[in-house]
Amino acid sequence: MSIRRTLFLGRRPSGVHQTGSCCSSSSSSCSSFSSSGGLVLRSRSTDVFLNLALEDWIDAHVDLERRGLLLLWSNRPAVVIGRHQNPWSECHLAAMRSAGVPLARRRSGGGTVFHDLGNLNLTFFSSKKAYDRRRNLEVITGALRRLRPRLAVHATERFDILLDGHFKISGSASRLSRKSSYHHCTLLHSADRAALAAVLRPSCPGIHSNATPSVPSPVANLRDHAPTLEWEELLDALAHQYNAEFGSGASPPASTLVDPADESAFPGVARAAEELRGWDWTFGRTPRFGVRTALPLEGARSARLHAEVKGGVVESCELDAPVDWLPARLSDELSGALVGGRFCPHRAAAAFSELMRTESGERRRRLHRLCDAVVSVMG
Repeated sequence: MSIRRTLFLGRRPSGVHQTGSCCSSSSSSCSSFSSSGGLVLRSRSTDVFLNLALEDWIDAHVDLERRGLLLLWSNRPAVVIGRHQNPWSECHLAAMRSAGVPLARRRSGGGTVFHDLGNLNLTFFSSKKAYDRRRNLEVITGALRRLRPRLAVHATERFDILLDGHFKISGSASRLSRKSSYHHCTLLHSADRAALAAVLRPSCPGIHSNATPSVPSPVANLRDHAPTLEWEELLDALAHQYNAEFGSGASPPASTLVDPADESAFPGVARAAEELRGWDWTFGRTPRFGVRTALPLEGARSARLHAEVKGGVVESCELDAPVDWLPARLSDELSGALVGGRFCPHRAAAAFSELMRTESGERRRRLHRLCDAVVSVMG
């Protein structure tokens, strides 16, 4: 049974489990499911692709004109970029690959964020008519003030939340459809800021693009300023605050555990998650960009790379290495090997390996050095 019917008939599929005070574990129905107002869901999954796919599933399948929803979720370490961003500009792909941190492109706009299990994500779902980011952020700031009255938190005109007027603890992005909307926020509870700094830096210098850039800000964790604030305490407070703001008042606050991997509850989410994992969506949807950058060779010597990339594929490329260091013919052949292929280190390395088989000795060594320099800027 779909969550649409779950919400309005009060029956739960196998992937949905009520928590909190409004239902016992043995109850097969709950009056709050069939009433209007708000409902809080908590995802069991820590897979960034499943959780992003769940957002889109709820937006597409739940009648949000009848009630709003708040989804609480967190992920294992991942970097999430906005729909219109350039991953080569936003994150260090080589460092992420080394650390086993995946990259995801969400369907909403906004900037790049680092997720881990110390970062809470909140997604506010509503009808398009009821879309109100300011009111949503008041749920977060209200919950924090009730938990720790001494925390100086406020929402900004950019729909961020600042602590002590300076440190960013929450950022926002949103997506509006014909009749529905969702607004999602991060909330830094105890995130690994060293890992965040290591991956949120450019892979490739010299990119020229109209892609949406992220706006760097100083960040802080809530635990830095409220050391006793526990994770479950925070989630419970947010659920209560959301129900106080958006609930019908017909029953006590509650949250509902959901498992996006359960196809009987959320048919199609697994397939949508696979699409979000794919290269075509993650990299191929990057707005057109150009690369103009120097490539270090040996000593003070360097080469120049000029490339145009559309849909993640190299449309044109020019490599300019010193002719007394490497014959122009080989630079031209390297350039040609890149055109028509993905702007991707694996694809470039495979193309270059074919070319290097024809060379030997010092020329092969220098060619290998130039190839390594090109591959490094691709992440």
